[in-house]
Amino acid sequence: MTPPDHWHEAIAARHSYRSYKDIPVEEEALARLEKACAWAGLAGARAVIVRSRFDEVSRGIAGSYGRIDGAPAYAAFIGDTGNPWHEQLAGYLGEGVVLEAVSIGLSTCWVGGFFFPRVVATHVELAAGEKVLAVTPLGYRKEHLTRKDRLFKTVARSRGRKPVTELTTGLPEGSWPGWARAGLESARLAPSVMNRQPWRFAVADDAVTLSVDSPRDTYWIPKRLDCGIAMLHFELGALRAGFSGRWMMLDPPAV
Repeated sequence: MTPPDHWHEAIAARHSYRSYKDIPVEEEALARLEKACAWAGLAGARAVIVRSRFDEVSRGIAGSYGRIDGAPAYAAFIGDTGNPWHEQLAGYLGEGVVLEAVSIGLSTCWVGGFFFPRVVATHVELAAGEKVLAVTPLGYRKEHLTRKDRLFKTVARSRGRKPVTELTTGLPEGSWPGWARAGLESARLAPSVMNRQPWRFAVADDAVTLSVDSPRDTYWIPKRLDCGIAMLHFELGALRAGFSGRWMMLDPPAV
């Protein structure tokens, strides 16, 4: 299924926030997000909207340090470990939910390591072989950035966004098709753990292949989850440029 065009605008508007107002999210908004959970119809990954406070599943880097506070709801992104591509698929599907949330005025923050999966499992029924890979709070951010938000933004910004040419191989930049360039620019804005940007793109005349920079995961979070997020960003950029294609999943260990 083709992702909706309005998600492209949400790419630039999306930022990560860790402090939220203690007010509920309207049921209409949550229902809209539940529709977004099913947009791709993927086998191997699913997303669930949870009407419980995110504080219950959030944990800090050290004690309460780095915790996300105040969000009245959250989304859980779940992979079927029996599917070799479940991490990429969960990232791809989950970012659609995140972009839909942003498009209706909610704030989010991808969390892949510092949460309690066993608590999520009390809110969401998991089938055999399923694993909670990541979560995001859902809510309305505080009007002014807290010290916590400023700190985490500074850490992420210090790593900087890599130039597109550093993330690509294949055709020289001057020979890139317009749709590929648009897709790469959108993928460059994809969120990743500590802004590590583990995706790499090989550009050809009629295709782009995405792979992970190395098989070793960092921060205890799968790099292929990040690559799934970049997949959706690339697709949205290419669609905006008038090119419609489809992803073909490669056999492991490739992405």
